[in-house]
Amino acid sequence: MSTLSVTLPDGSTRELAQGATALDLAKSIGSGLAKAAVAAVVDGVETDLTAGLSDGQEVAIITANTDEGRHVLRHSTAHVLAQAVTRLFPGAKFSVGPAIEHGFYYDFDLPDGKTFSDDDLGAIQKEMERIVKEDQPFIRSEMSPDEALELFADQPYKCEIIQRVTSADGDALDAGEVGSGDAISAYRNSDTFVDMCVGPHVPSTGKLKHFALQRTSGAYWRGSEEARMLQRIYGTAWESKGALEEHLTQLEEAAKRDHRRLATELDLLSFPSEIGGGLAIWHPKGATVRRMMEDYSRERHERGGYQFVFTPHLANGKLFSTSGHLDYYADGMYPPMEMDNGTYYMKPMNCPMHCLVFASRQRSYRELPIRLFELGNVYRYERAGTLHGLMRIRGFTQDDSHIFCREDQLADEVASLLDFVLSVLRAFGFDDFTFNLSTKDPGKFVGSDEIWEKATEALREALDSHGLDYGVKEGDAAFYGPKIDIDIRDAIGRSWQLSTIQADFNNPERFDLEYIGADNARHRPIMLHRALFGSIERFFGVLLEHYAGAFPTWLAPVQVRVLPVAAAHEDYARSVEDQLSAAGVRVDRVDANDGLGKRIRAAKLEKLPYVLVVGDDDVANTTVGVNPRGGDVERDVPLQSFLMTIAAEIEQGTSQAMSA
Repeated sequence: MSTLSVTLPDGSTRELAQGATALDLAKSIGSGLAKAAVAAVVDGVETDLTAGLSDGQEVAIITANTDEGRHVLRHSTAHVLAQAVTRLFPGAKFSVGPAIEHGFYYDFDLPDGKTFSDDDLGAIQKEMERIVKEDQPFIRSEMSPDEALELFADQPYKCEIIQRVTSADGDALDAGEVGSGDAISAYRNSDTFVDMCVGPHVPSTGKLKHFALQRTSGAYWRGSEEARMLQRIYGTAWESKGALEEHLTQLEEAAKRDHRRLATELDLLSFPSEIGGGLAIWHPKGATVRRMMEDYSRERHERGGYQFVFTPHLANGKLFSTSGHLDYYADGMYPPMEMDNGTYYMKPMNCPMHCLVFASRQRSYRELPIRLFELGNVYRYERAGTLHGLMRIRGFTQDDSHIFCREDQLADEVASLLDFVLSVLRAFGFDDFTFNLSTKDPGKFVGSDEIWEKATEALREALDSHGLDYGVKEGDAAFYGPKIDIDIRDAIGRSWQLSTIQADFNNPERFDLEYIGADNARHRPIMLHRALFGSIERFFGVLLEHYAGAFPTWLAPVQVRVLPVAAAHEDYARSVEDQLSAAGVRVDRVDANDGLGKRIRAAKLEKLPYVLVVGDDDVANTTVGVNPRGGDVERDVPLQSFLMTIAAEIEQGTSQAMSA
């Protein structure tokens, strides 16, 4: 029998019989690998396990417990979801169903304008479980566009995708990588269900045992508010029962920590319908935390050699034409306002105005680096369906800095910025970071290859000099320069992208920024964009969820509440409050209009760091009963002793934040 030879990731080779598949390869390595396998990478291309191999190919097996493997599981499960819906709802039209982070979704157009209910989700889940038990094989095929249009003649959304990808200026939709214009690929997993997809997919539905449907929502076809509203079902799928249960538990915990719910319960802020979607009003307690964040940011920047600037909330459209925003970012901007002296826009970013600060007079090389800082309000038009509390909002404040430096200063500035970013994130309680370096898109960039290489190397050197592990996102940079993204992991393991360090050669060129060098010639500065919080609003939302509303004492809006046991103790409680306030403690008092137990419970629900209860003995002995958050109650604590303790705790927290 003739054989073929393939190369494994470790460089070793393996002999297989002619006609062997990637699954045969996995079986030849071990039964455990074969059981865990869901797809393969053959000569750099993800492929079905059932695809035949050829002599000389390089092959890697994708297992279910990897990011790539979970993507295959989730996309395969999305197909099963579509099959179940078409079984239960005859006449349903299905559009797209991609794998997404932690799960998948599929969009449907149901007959007679029907919408999905929670009861429907239960029935669909059971039907999916039946399909999994049937262990239907996923069988791939390719066909011409005309054949595909005939096959999917009763599915208008599929036909539109086919027509788009085969048109001269067409492109694939989110989930629509369905093949080239010459060959449309599809997967059939029963005699009655077939879906377009390039794959890969698991060998059969029997591999898809650990999934759960989660919720439904409306979704416009192709994201256009002018298109038809479809019904979307979200689900999640994992490689094991344990992994699924762990994820669902995390989702339950995340729901408890939802910043929108906590903001209401703790009276921090609100989103009144009267002012429109995506715009927040800060209540006194939320504004207190925000003020602490902003004061911290101002002090750190002042100590870091930054110069403060302030810029308007709107500007003439000519500014945004110069910056390129009207060419590249118009969809994210609010509509223009026609005035008697021109067209004005709400600013989506602060950088164009900071360029004007630099350009306001001649600059010498001796002045550089120039570090400008602003807590600047910006406005971006986010579609209503994408708004999400403080995490996706239309009006927000950036702790925005732009640094103008010489080429020889670039590496040191980036290294310094990285230290600054990490110290700020650590100050607020984060210590688990992920770093990514985004490099030039060869087809979309401004500036010379040489300066791109120098800037990218400067970012890389800064990461390397800090001993940081980082991923590289090839071709993922914006057109104007490479960047470092810093993600944090919160208390329940979720990842949030917060801080960015971005090199920019575009704006200095567009605004014709120059400085006079040591050689008396004119030179172009390099511009660095940098936001530490990202935005005050989003960072506050992440903090709120990270701490589940229980802010550390130094940051809590109310640090101490004083509760008199009865009306007779209210004068002493007021004295305790006054002394704490005089010592710089944020304190309030709730008098004995309700029972003590009810008032203590209310304070606990507000997640206050300390509750002080005062009664007869405390009045007589100048003591307090200390009820700390998460600790044991301590009676008869001398007031002066508590004052020193709370002052030291606040000072320590503030000092640690400032010196992080």
